[in-house]
Amino acid sequence: MAVVIGGRSTEHQISCISGRSIVAALDPERYDVSVIGIGRDGRWVRAEDGSLVLLEENGPLPEVSAAAADADLREALAVDVVFPVLHGPWGEDGTLQGLLETLGVPYVGSGVLASALSMDKGFMKDTLRAAGIDVGDYEVVTDRQWRQDPEAALHRVGRLGVPAFVKPARAGSSLGIVRVTSDDSLVAAISSARKHDPRIIVEAAVAPAREIECGVLVDADGTPRASRCAEIIVSSRHDFYDFEAKYLDDSATLVVPVDLDREVERRIQELSVRAFEVLGCAGLARVDFFLRPDGSVVLNEVNTMPGFTSISLFPRMWAAAGVEYAALVDGLVADALRRGTGLH
Repeated sequence: MAVVIGGRSTEHQISCISGRSIVAALDPERYDVSVIGIGRDGRWVRAEDGSLVLLEENGPLPEVSAAAADADLREALAVDVVFPVLHGPWGEDGTLQGLLETLGVPYVGSGVLASALSMDKGFMKDTLRAAGIDVGDYEVVTDRQWRQDPEAALHRVGRLGVPAFVKPARAGSSLGIVRVTSDDSLVAAISSARKHDPRIIVEAAVAPAREIECGVLVDADGTPRASRCAEIIVSSRHDFYDFEAKYLDDSATLVVPVDLDREVERRIQELSVRAFEVLGCAGLARVDFFLRPDGSVVLNEVNTMPGFTSISLFPRMWAAAGVEYAALVDGLVADALRRGTGLH
């Protein structure tokens, strides 16, 4: 099998961290593992012995070495199954999944359509809203709309009020997100988000609210199940759960499992599975919610390849449900082999 890490997106280093944990969890007695790294420039490199020698440290986070030897793509993917631990565009968005489908190589996680839908926050919310799921209030601004008529775009966005969150539509790990508290800061926030993606989404803040997460995993008979829920409590040093709070300064408290009213947790679990099926997801997903004081729930995002270190929320939520990290990885590989490729 092959574990694919890195990628061209701004979440390259987060992918490397997740991939490193997955490789460490794979039993060498059961798996013949090769590690494929995709550099920031799109080059593919490979370590056939399952080691992570192709990684180099770059500050606090690792990345695929620019000096690693190039890999022959078809030879590198001549494996039984691929675990694509890629986050963001050009990996988590259906592009790599399409390549693997074309080659007939089974892979962990969602297929082309579900990956693409879930990666784009606007299309994801459109789809979930059409299914009757509360996703909050939002506006999408395309590249053409912003270039040709920014005043009209600002007018639409302005109806959301402040505070609001300006986000790249197709990015993760909170990269490029700006919390705006006045209309005067909208243009600068949109310009900042557009550095990551020319298509942006602006979301009305859901406040006051608690940030609740839930994992979905497909079990051995193909049925999606929900994990215990977790809560993210962000330090007052941060306006929201941004990249630094997630990965660099350890300023967020992750409560796993969170003590919720049983009926509220059951409703979040049911909504997680429902969203998973509405989007056509496979294998796994992490679903993010806002929980209002009155008990109502707003679905914020669906992440088809969540952070996957042993201390990431997705594995920790499943550990709280009785599924340890190594068993989680094994189950995902088994699901990919069972599902195969092609139409389902």
